[in-house]
Amino acid sequence: MRPFDLTAPTTLEAAAGADGTFLAGGTTLVDLMKLNVLTPRRVLDINGLPLRGIDAGDGLRIGALERMSDIAAHPGVYPMISRALSLSASQQLRNMASIGGNLLQRTRCTYFRDVATPCNKREPGSGCPALEGANRMHAVLGTSDACVATHASDVAVALVALDAEVRLTGADGNRTVKLADFYRLPGDTPATENDLRPGELITEVVVPRLDWAANSTYVKVRDRQSYEFALCSAAVALEIRDSRIVDARVAAGGVATVPWRLPAVEATLRGEPVTLETFEKAASVAGEGAKPLSGNGFKVPLLRRTLVRALLELTEGSR
Repeated sequence: MRPFDLTAPTTLEAAAGADGTFLAGGTTLVDLMKLNVLTPRRVLDINGLPLRGIDAGDGLRIGALERMSDIAAHPGVYPMISRALSLSASQQLRNMASIGGNLLQRTRCTYFRDVATPCNKREPGSGCPALEGANRMHAVLGTSDACVATHASDVAVALVALDAEVRLTGADGNRTVKLADFYRLPGDTPATENDLRPGELITEVVVPRLDWAANSTYVKVRDRQSYEFALCSAAVALEIRDSRIVDARVAAGGVATVPWRLPAVEATLRGEPVTLETFEKAASVAGEGAKPLSGNGFKVPLLRRTLVRALLELTEGSR
C-alpha cells in the first residue's frame, strides 16, 4: 500500500467536491489499496457525516452510511432487498460495509485486481485478457470487446428491479439518478463505471413505494454458500390476484456487466397464470442478446433455471 493523507470532514459541505477518495466501511477500498489497484493520495473518512437513517414510511429511504446488516434486519425493508443483503459477503463484512459503498464496489475480476496483468478498467487501452483467458465468472450480457467483467453487488440487482434512485451530492449541489441509469455499460470506456462526477458522493438510496413488493425474493447461486460472489442471481417481485400474475419486477445478477433488468421476462409473466409452464416460458427469453465466452456458456441456461427457481419459491402457496 502506498502512502496517503487521511482526513475526516465533519460536514457534507466540506466533503462534497473535495479532492480525494471517500472511505466508509472500507471493505473494498482498503483491499484494492493493499493490492495497489487503487492508489489514492488523499482518503476522506466520511463516517462522521449525517448520512444514516432508514425511513420506511412512504417508500423507503436509506442513508448511504447505513450498514448492510442493519438494513437487512429492518422490518420495513422489502424481502428482496433484505435477502440480497443477507446473502452478501460474511456477517463481519456486512456489519462494516455501507449501502453506498456496496453500490460503488468494484468488480471482482481477477485481471482487474492483478496489477501484473493488462486491464482496460484499470489502464484504458491495455486490453482485456478475460476475453480469451480464464472467464468462468465473467459476464455474458452487456459486454463489449473492451470488458466482460461482472458487476459484483447483490443488493444493486434488487434495487434496480424496484426502480430505486440514488441521491448524489457534489460541489454543484444535489441531484437524483435512477440506479439503472447510474451504472454504465463498458462499451469502449470500461474505466467509467457509473455516472458519479468528481467529488460527488452517494448520500441516500430511495426506493419508491410498491406495496406488492412485499411478495418478493432474491435467489443467489454460487460455488459455495458462504462469502462467495454470484454465478447467477435473480431478484423477483410479483403481484398476484386470483392465481394470475398482474405485474412483475425481475432483474438478474452475476451474469452481466451491470445489474440487469429483464423487461422481456416481466412482460411475458404479466397476465399469465401462476404455473411452472408460465415461469419456464418467461425464463426462456432471459438470455436474449447473451454473448458467452469460452468458459461461461453455462450461465445462459443457469440464468433461466435460477429465474424459474425464484418464481417457484415466491409462489409456493399460490399454485
